[in-house]
Amino acid sequence: MLSVALVLACRGHPGRDTPPGGASGDSSSASSRANASGGVVVDDFGDTLVTTGPPRRRIVSLNPATTEMLFAMGDGDRVVGRTRWDTYPPAALAVADVGDGLRPNIEAVMATHPDLVVLYAANDDREAARRFRAAGIATLSVRNDRMVDFRRVLRLIGAALHDRTRADAVADSVDRSLAAVQSITMPLRPVTVVWQIESAPLRVIGGGSYLTDLLADAGGRNIYGAVRDPSPQVSLEDVLRRGPAVVLTTTAAAQALRADPRWRRWLSDSTHRVLVPDTALVGMPSVRMGEAAAELARLLHPDVVH
Repeated sequence: MLSVALVLACRGHPGRDTPPGGASGDSSSASSRANASGGVVVDDFGDTLVTTGPPRRRIVSLNPATTEMLFAMGDGDRVVGRTRWDTYPPAALAVADVGDGLRPNIEAVMATHPDLVVLYAANDDREAARRFRAAGIATLSVRNDRMVDFRRVLRLIGAALHDRTRADAVADSVDRSLAAVQSITMPLRPVTVVWQIESAPLRVIGGGSYLTDLLADAGGRNIYGAVRDPSPQVSLEDVLRRGPAVVLTTTAAAQALRADPRWRRWLSDSTHRVLVPDTALVGMPSVRMGEAAAELARLLHPDVVH
C-alpha cells in the first residue's frame, strides 16, 4: 500500500481532477501570482489572500509538503493542526491531528481556531476552502505537483506569513542540495527506469509527475517520461517492450513482481534490477528533495554514488 504522499506525487492530484488552467504542475499559471505591492496573493484556486495586517499565529496545514515547508521556515510553532499523513519532521507529530487533507473534517479544523488554513488545491478541497473563507478564516490553496512548483509555493507561504526571506532561504538550500546530486550524476549514462505504483491494473509514473523530474536529477530516465499523464495505466507487454533496466516499486509489490513468470524472465538478465526507494522520503516535492535525489542516485548508480 502506497502512502498518500506518494500517491499525490505520482498522480499529481487525488481523483485525477483537472487543475485550474489546464495540466498538472503548470507553475506559470496566472492563478498563482503574488502582488507584493498590493499586499495580496492569489492562490491556485484563484482566491485572494491579504498579506497585510497582524502576523498569522495559528496555522492548519492540510498538505504534508506544506507542513514540511512551514517547519523548515522555522514556523512550526505556529502550526496548530496537520493531517494524519504529516509525519515529518518528527516535531510535527506533536501537532493536533485533524484527519485527512482531502475533504477535511471542517469541524475538527475549526476547533483549533486557525487564522490560516493551507490546503492542497484539488477539486476535492474546493468546498472546504469555500467554507473556511465563509467562516472568516484565511485560506491558501496551493498545488505542489512538480519540482518547479516548490519555490513558487514557498514564496506564497512566505508572503502569507510576512516572511519571504526565510522562504527563499529554504528554497535556496534545497536548490543547492539538488545541484550537488546533479553534479555527480550529470556525466553518467542515465539508467532506464519504470516506476510501478500499482500492479492491478498496472500503473506507473508518467511525465506529469514530479518523480520523473527527480529521476532525471538522480541519473535516471523514466521510460514513460514522454507520457503527460502523472500515472498512466499501461500493459506489462508495453513496459517490457520499452526495455527498462530498473523497476522501482514498493517492498510488497517487488515480492509479487518476482513471483510473476514474465518478470522472472526479465530478471534472468543480470543487468536488470528491482529496487525499493524510501517512499516516505521521495514521495513529494518538498524540503527533502535533495535527500530524495541522493537516495535514488545511490540506488541507480551504486558504484558511483555512495
